Amino acid sequence: MLLVPTGLATFVLSLIIGHFLAEPLNVLVKKTEAVRSGSDVSLAPDGRLHEADELSKTIDSLVKKTKSQQIDLALKERRQSAFVSDVAHELRTPLTAIRGNAEMLSDPDLPPELHDKFCSIIVGESERLSRLTNDLLALQRIENDHTPFELQRVNLKGLAHSVIDALEPILRDREANTEIVGEAPDVLGNPDRLKQAVTNLVENASRFIDPGGHITIELFGLRGNSILAVKDDGPGFGDADPKLLFDRFYRADASRSRGTGGTGLGLAIVKSVVEAHDGTVEAINLPEGGACFIVALPSIPAEAVPAKA
Repeated sequence: MLLVPTGLATFVLSLIIGHFLAEPLNVLVKKTEAVRSGSDVSLAPDGRLHEADELSKTIDSLVKKTKSQQIDLALKERRQSAFVSDVAHELRTPLTAIRGNAEMLSDPDLPPELHDKFCSIIVGESERLSRLTNDLLALQRIENDHTPFELQRVNLKGLAHSVIDALEPILRDREANTEIVGEAPDVLGNPDRLKQAVTNLVENASRFIDPGGHITIELFGLRGNSILAVKDDGPGFGDADPKLLFDRFYRADASRSRGTGGTGLGLAIVKSVVEAHDGTVEAINLPEGGACFIVALPSIPAEAVPAKA
């Protein structure tokens, strides 16, 4: 006779225990379904059941990670869409110029002097298209190539001298006076990419100085970083947001920039190269006039000097 009440008591107790064990899981299931349907529901642990709390933490972490990936994907898609739109806009201008001038050349009564003028415009716009294509490929290679590139100790002063030597014909044609001052600790980097970044900065400066203007590359060390600053005595970039200068195709003065032959990608390439070396780049207007672009790269310790006997 005792077995029946004992069995009933055990059964009731089992139901009660099962209810308390299953309830947190049922609540978690409902919350998960709500999140899946798009509702903003908190998945924070409620402390009623350890296993359910651990599962809540795991699901909450997965939800946050998924939302973050969705945001990153949406941002990437917007950037790609804007990039395609910008490229199309930049290509349209030279292509329109080439087509228009080519049509003018088809006129059999065109005077010889206009023939030469239109041919010169076509050649110039073709060269601009070539520079734009090369810069686009360079930017894509830097940003999309995730394979580690070869690193070595780079002396920034030697790099600066090699840039000035390589640009000597352009700088001479623009009557630019150049100077390299100071010293900076060596950095660990890829010489070719760093040279490309410094070349873009110096060439960019040469576009905006007057004939006989000055470009200075200043080097120094600061708080564990090697600083390379490219200064010029041109007009500066006015009231433009310095951060926007490094955006693709951004121009503080579109008409002036196109007139100098820039593609609008040079500073974007600089930023990509510098960030790939764990560095930073920023731009400021100098109080005395002109612009200054400052690159900061992590320094590496100087080679140990053997002690004298």
